[in-house]
Amino acid sequence: MFASTGLVVKLVLFLLLYFSVVSWGIIFYKLLQVSRANGASERFLEFFWKAKRFDAISGQLDRFTNSPLTVLFQEGYGELKKLQEKVEEKADPNSISTDLGGIDNIARALRRATTSEITRLEKYLTFLATTGATAPFIGLFGTVWGIMTAFEKIGQTGSASLAVVAPGIAEALIATAIGLVAAIPAVMGYNHFQHKIKVLISEMDSFSTEFLNIVQRNFAGR
Repeated sequence: MFASTGLVVKLVLFLLLYFSVVSWGIIFYKLLQVSRANGASERFLEFFWKAKRFDAISGQLDRFTNSPLTVLFQEGYGELKKLQEKVEEKADPNSISTDLGGIDNIARALRRATTSEITRLEKYLTFLATTGATAPFIGLFGTVWGIMTAFEKIGQTGSASLAVVAPGIAEALIATAIGLVAAIPAVMGYNHFQHKIKVLISEMDSFSTEFLNIVQRNFAGR
């Protein structure tokens, strides 16, 4: 059936095949990435709440490298250490909450880290959305072209027999089917990963809030 299609429909099918193969590659990659991120985040949160000191947590971060929460902790703790060093250098009796922005600096560091991790987690999802939105229309173009081919054959032969119209109709059906085959998994994958990433974003927001609360209770006002 593929060999009997015309050049235009062949190009359409190759384009749809490219979209499909790349989409499946992204789906498998994101399944692995998001699964690892979820698992590592759960383990990190359990360790974080059991640990007593930030420096002890910092020394164990390599155990949770796939968790976006470790990036937030690194950025927040790094900013906290800078502020503590500035306070110690100046021998300022004021708390770090007022030193060079204090808590606000830590909050900005956490927001930057969150934005960076969201960008990393959402990488390649645009391709899935594009495939889901465009593949059916690319397939529809092949469908229209196949029907045009069928009508052209009817005009050339003056006959509407099955032998005359079958090749064009076959082209149309193949293009339609491949368009759906490319689009449906891409849409399902995109929606699935958007949901999973929203859960991770919620975890990052909650962790940032808790981290700031801990800093305010244990470091600010000293």
